[in-house]
Amino acid sequence: MIGVVATESDHRIVSEFFELFKTPWEYLRSGLKYDVILCVGASDFDRSAAKLILHYADCGLPIDAEEGFDVTVHQKNKVLSYARHSLVVYGTHLTFRDVENGKLVLKDVDEQWSYSRECNGITEYRIGYDLFAEISTLLTVGQPREFAEAPTVELHIAILRDLIVESGIELVEIPPVPEGYGCIACLTHDIDHPAIKNHKWDSTAFGFLYRATAGSLANLLRGRLPIRGVVKNWIAALKLPLVYAGLAKDFWGGFEDRYRECDMGFCSTYFVIPFRDYAGNDLNGAAPRRRAAGYAAKEIKDALGKIQTQGSEVALHGIDAWRDSESARKELNEVRQFVPDVQVGVRMHWLFYSEKSPLALEKAGASYDSTIGYRDTVGFRTGTTQVYRPIEATRLLELPMHVMDTALFYPAYLGLSQRTAESHVRALIATVAEFGGCLTLNWHDRSLASERNWDSCYRALLDELRRRGAWFATAGQVTSWFQMRRSVVFEKSTLSSTDACAKITAISAKELPALRLRFHKLDRDAGRGGAVVRRYRDVPLVWRHEEAESRLEPA
Repeated sequence: MIGVVATESDHRIVSEFFELFKTPWEYLRSGLKYDVILCVGASDFDRSAAKLILHYADCGLPIDAEEGFDVTVHQKNKVLSYARHSLVVYGTHLTFRDVENGKLVLKDVDEQWSYSRECNGITEYRIGYDLFAEISTLLTVGQPREFAEAPTVELHIAILRDLIVESGIELVEIPPVPEGYGCIACLTHDIDHPAIKNHKWDSTAFGFLYRATAGSLANLLRGRLPIRGVVKNWIAALKLPLVYAGLAKDFWGGFEDRYRECDMGFCSTYFVIPFRDYAGNDLNGAAPRRRAAGYAAKEIKDALGKIQTQGSEVALHGIDAWRDSESARKELNEVRQFVPDVQVGVRMHWLFYSEKSPLALEKAGASYDSTIGYRDTVGFRTGTTQVYRPIEATRLLELPMHVMDTALFYPAYLGLSQRTAESHVRALIATVAEFGGCLTLNWHDRSLASERNWDSCYRALLDELRRRGAWFATAGQVTSWFQMRRSVVFEKSTLSSTDACAKITAISAKELPALRLRFHKLDRDAGRGGAVVRRYRDVPLVWRHEEAESRLEPA
């Protein structure tokens, strides 16, 4: 059990941090013994109450003076090293210079920003930044573009986990990985242009003609498009008048069938626009006219029915839902007409969002949001691979969006070839496979059709995720699984590999993969001459149904 010492103003972020690092903890209570005490900032407590004490702070503490360290304050947005990863600290951080003899430095960590000591049989570590301030910044402000690929929240969790386990304390957690899988993949599709026949003499039609003709030729000369792609696009451009006349098939139509085939039978989530020809509002008033969609959800109700029959999910691609609960409720109700389940998730069109959005969507009854992500690059905007609850919300969960096709390929953004984009995203998939959690892909409705033809990269990414043993799930299923994990309450203060029990509240686990308990410990390896090695063991959590309650217990 971890005893936490933190200011009351940090309590909401503390609670959210320990939903992401799902391990037994509580706020420190005097007179009790703990395995670990985690203290952020300066505070008085009984240092004999734990085997291990972790001091986090970006200001000098009494322990620094006791050990004779000079403390130097460094500015924000510094990249520190941890093991083979780079850790970005967004607030101020400290480095320590030993003015006495050499001190034991934290293993695998840059010696400048941490140290350790043994005092009266108790191990103490000093880390020179404010852990909960860092988590708060990540989940509210997010990471700048240059650090997009850093799983910073997961690294903070890894450091804390490593400090505990390497100190010889057995740790139990519920990792963010479903039992039987290597990670989670969520395939999503924003439906912006379900038919080119909806666009005549507008910017969308003219943009298509330019990219299909001159743009295709330019991409061929740059080596970014094969000749067969150029031929396909030119044929589509020549057919456009016939499509308008109803004499040829709309090559942007039938997106649900294209994705059903391309997704290899896996379920996806489709975000649909509620109202035709309405651009909505941005922070300064009316949004640009080109934000308006050329269709409404009711106009593609047959496609929406087919999507749900196939086991996929329909959700809201909101226009003004991010601004206030009244707009959100109106737009959600428009989509609910075509969705049997009253629970509908949201992703905002053009990723419009503000600090008021989580509460507005929550009040309107949205089941989740999946807006938070980058428009101009790919990666972990909030530094996490996990579903989390925005600090402003009480119920709504956020499923971050990590990869958007337009960010990869648009010249104004990353402007990558499909082969380079594939390599770029493979690195993100490897990160999710290492730390657990979910990778959320967003491939737009027309991205498999002319003139984009971004299907080869998409198929390659799905193959890689399948190779990694991913659970392919809809956005609703992913958030429900994480809600199930968040609902777990550890019953006993002391948990070990032979004495563990957890209970679950407020959610059913029907049709969702199981959770698992993971036990970390140090052990002696006879095959390595008795060397101490770190191991972990996973135990599936299974249901035990009793008369009064349902419980999750180790298998």
